[in-house]
Amino acid sequence: MPLIASATSPTLTYRYNHHLIFLKPYEYADWYSNREEWTFRGESIKPLAEFRVDGDKIPSLPPDIVRHTVVGWDKDAIRRTIQEKVVSIIDREPGSVVISKSSTGGIVFEGVGLPGRHVRLDDAVELTIAALDQGVSDIILPVDEIQPSITVDSKLRKIGIKEVVTVGESDYSGSPLARKYNIDVGLNKFNGHLIEQGAEFSFNEVLGPVNRSTGYKQELVILGEKTLPDYGGGLCQVSTTAYRGVWEYGFPISKRRNHSFAVSYYSPQGTDATIYPPHTDMRFINDSPSALLIQTYHKDDKAYYIYYGTKDDRRSEIAGPFTWDYQSPPPDRTEYTTDIPPGTTRKAGGRVSGLKAVWYRIVQSADEEVIEPVFSVYEARPNYMQIGVVDGPNEMPSWLGDGS
Repeated sequence: MPLIASATSPTLTYRYNHHLIFLKPYEYADWYSNREEWTFRGESIKPLAEFRVDGDKIPSLPPDIVRHTVVGWDKDAIRRTIQEKVVSIIDREPGSVVISKSSTGGIVFEGVGLPGRHVRLDDAVELTIAALDQGVSDIILPVDEIQPSITVDSKLRKIGIKEVVTVGESDYSGSPLARKYNIDVGLNKFNGHLIEQGAEFSFNEVLGPVNRSTGYKQELVILGEKTLPDYGGGLCQVSTTAYRGVWEYGFPISKRRNHSFAVSYYSPQGTDATIYPPHTDMRFINDSPSALLIQTYHKDDKAYYIYYGTKDDRRSEIAGPFTWDYQSPPPDRTEYTTDIPPGTTRKAGGRVSGLKAVWYRIVQSADEEVIEPVFSVYEARPNYMQIGVVDGPNEMPSWLGDGS
């Protein structure tokens, strides 16, 4: 008999790459409904019309015939919920792009080559019902990926630029205007960048200097124990977006570090890659059979890295996050400083719980299967206030920074 959705039912987690969507079955009362079932000696039967008598007095049924009320899942209701809460987030139409070289040798994109995605809704409904019946909490979404329409310059085709290999995505909704501005500037640095086959990509090398003269505004950056304004705040959104695409595809990651504490913009935790030039970088090896060409794009507070090239036979899957060792924020902290005018105050950090997280990446090819754990340790942080004084300690050196 199917399980009844209740407050004890496990939260369902719908998974597609790093995308995690959570639904609580007990919040959807229309997911289950009652139906009548008739049996004769334990076997289902179609009752005779005279058995279906309602009223104050129901006549006795013949021996061995039993009338049950069975709780069953309402597929239409489940379908409506998944369409609204899941499909609307994952589904998108394939894009269209023309890629060519300008007279000066630069890369020109006309259009955006985002692949399309289509959740097989009927399959998702069946998987949901099976999960509810069996008490399973994780559902791998059945998603069809559709290549965009791509027209590529002949010179680029010669080095293997012919299809979308992978896409990195992140959501920076709720960011302040200066942070959004810096993300836009940072993304543009990578648009049209070509990574040769076999080469190591360095995020910092392509990004270049980060300061006022290179077009950035001041926004919050993690600087050791503090979170304070500095030029380029928000660029870790760009590096995280770049990282997710190559990590999910299965490229070898030669350098990656998580933020020192969990930042909401990079949820789910363990999928972030902080940078702080020139000390903290994100690097990977292009071991695909072709060069890789990057197109960057943003829309509706979502950032994208589209990697064009030639796919190989590798198959990659990520599983996580598995989290543990949660720690409450430490006691509030106050610091007296000469870095702000005497008598003024400045917030240098907010309360954040600590945790540890691990994801597993399983990369399969014709020759082998490699299971690679990716660990992240996030510190617990206190509410941190600074008070300006006439005489006091100086700010720590900025080169100890963690990232944005």
